[in-house]
Amino acid sequence: MWRETVSRAAGLAACLLLGLMPAGPASADPLGPHRLGRPATPAAIAPWNIDVRPDGAGLPPGRGGVAEGRAIYAARCAGCHGEAGQGGAADRLVGGQGTLASSKPVRTVGSFWPYATTLFDYVRRAMPFDAPQSLSDAEVYAVSAYLLHLNGIVPADAVLDAASLPAVAMPNRDGFVADARPDVTEK
Repeated sequence: MWRETVSRAAGLAACLLLGLMPAGPASADPLGPHRLGRPATPAAIAPWNIDVRPDGAGLPPGRGGVAEGRAIYAARCAGCHGEAGQGGAADRLVGGQGTLASSKPVRTVGSFWPYATTLFDYVRRAMPFDAPQSLSDAEVYAVSAYLLHLNGIVPADAVLDAASLPAVAMPNRDGFVADARPDVTEK
């Protein structure tokens, strides 16, 4: 009797599963039979395709200098990161050089980040926290220049653009190692 009950339960489960499967071939409609979503067109993807690589590939046109960056930072960044990048509600952005090998490393733009282009990429995509992607490309260049200046990496009269930003030599540029996995190749 027990085997008969288990056998009936297994048969019932199989019937239920088969009943939930579609009767015919899969729909040719990429959105499916319920029409959820919409196709990802090149125009829909373009606003999200804003990544910038370490070598500068993906940097947009525009330019910005330390002086402009100081004003933008005061208005849009200082509330979270402190008046001079020393930290506040959000992370510290300035200082920490020479601390990475210590028992209390201070990881900032100037002490830890290996590429200036990473700073641009992050600010462009994610800052300010309450309004990501709201800064123009020129404003992002300017804020980047200001933060690099606060960290002693570029002079007070620096103006950055797609050609000069990748050339900025960050203090920790040699602090990272290449990926040695055999499935990762350099281009």
